[in-house]
Amino acid sequence: MQHSNTHKGREEDIIGLFTAAFTASEGAEEGALIGRLVRDLLTRTALDDLRVFVTEDGGALIGGAIFTRLTYAQDSRSVFILSPMAVAPDRQGEGAGRGLLRYALDALRGAGVDIALTYGDPAFYGKVGFLPMDEAEVPAPQPLSQPVGWIGQSLAGGAVPPLGGPCTCTAALNDPALW
Repeated sequence: MQHSNTHKGREEDIIGLFTAAFTASEGAEEGALIGRLVRDLLTRTALDDLRVFVTEDGGALIGGAIFTRLTYAQDSRSVFILSPMAVAPDRQGEGAGRGLLRYALDALRGAGVDIALTYGDPAFYGKVGFLPMDEAEVPAPQPLSQPVGWIGQSLAGGAVPPLGGPCTCTAALNDPALW
């Protein structure tokens, strides 16, 4: 498996991967919702606010992780949120997701990103260092439907200190239905 942060020219493949993965796990409606989200993220987000990481095996795209910038009004630290992430349904359970996340987090750390957050399964993301976040100390950009899934990690070492909100996200993620 090979990881990279090259997505130009692969947008349709990436959208297809996310749509298929979420359709297989959550149903056609969720697959379509996430497919639209990925399209919006790839086409409407400023390049400085977007980081896309992919995993390939034998030339086939098998994983993707999209990070976008979160801005905290009273905090100058660099914060990115992982949303969404997908692994091809027939390749899940092989470690592709964990490997991709380790690669992505290392790349973000190397680029000076201070904090990575996500809204997902603590059991899965905990395997790569994500810990539960207190929404009072690390505000989310939208109300969370399941606060137990608000997780993050410091890429600069140590615990995630409180972030001075309010928090804003990219336009594509600023949809309450995603939260």
